[in-house]
Amino acid sequence: MIKLGGIRWSIHPLFVLVMLASVLTGYFVELMTLFAIVIVHELGHVVAARGYGWTVREVKLLPFGGVAEVEDGSGLPAKEEALVAIAGPLQNAWMAGAAWLLGQLGIWSHEWAAYVCQANIMIGLFNMLPILPLDGGKLMQAALSRTLTFHGTLIWGTRMSLLFSSMMIAYAFVPAIISRNAIHLQLNLAAVGFFLLFSNWTAYRNIPFLFLRFLTNRAVSSSRSVTQGVWALPIIVPKGYAILDALRLFKRDSYHLIVVMEEKGEVLAVLPEQRLVNGFLSDGKADRAVLELFM
Repeated sequence: MIKLGGIRWSIHPLFVLVMLASVLTGYFVELMTLFAIVIVHELGHVVAARGYGWTVREVKLLPFGGVAEVEDGSGLPAKEEALVAIAGPLQNAWMAGAAWLLGQLGIWSHEWAAYVCQANIMIGLFNMLPILPLDGGKLMQAALSRTLTFHGTLIWGTRMSLLFSSMMIAYAFVPAIISRNAIHLQLNLAAVGFFLLFSNWTAYRNIPFLFLRFLTNRAVSSSRSVTQGVWALPIIVPKGYAILDALRLFKRDSYHLIVVMEEKGEVLAVLPEQRLVNGFLSDGKADRAVLELFM
């Protein structure tokens, strides 16, 4: 692991295994080209993230791209996350175009230009798959957050990622099973599929922690929103509604006022979201009624 520009850069063990395999099979030059493509892909994310003022902690390099870890990731606007996500595949687009042009001009051989072009297309398209933490998964998550609550986005984002990861594994194994010939097994695709499946299974089990981190960041970001002036999206709950259930109705890019009502429609209380978040974080009593925060 090295540190450049205030960012830790690390290589995932899966990439190390691919490197060793390339040395044994005589494809080291091709792998180094792939490595350079992945670096440029990740630099696209880093430049876009820093353009929005994000703090990028670490970039983990994988054979098919990488994962950038940022501070307060759960509290960042969905639009910014989508634009930062698409910045990586855009690097693959211009590099593929440049390789094709160099081949046409005769500066590179047609074979080498075709390899670099195809490698960029493969990495760019693969990263657009709707699987977290791929860029396509982040775009999917940003899109889901436009209609779902943040808690719902966490659940359905990981569920869909688990589904598509499983489909990837099936795609790698099914041809070999049908033909009863191991030569048809796509081992690299299967390895990546299992890695993504395990990553999302771990994320699914950690949803309570991820949601708690969102609430912790929300306590800071909501105060900033009030200072700047925002439209409030009301959340209407009955008087016996549990605090945690109300918190799970929060949306990512909205500021909320919690309205406690009687069954007949009488408003009993209105409180800002900070009071609800701080009340939960102070004692952690998830089943306490929202109305108790006024007592």
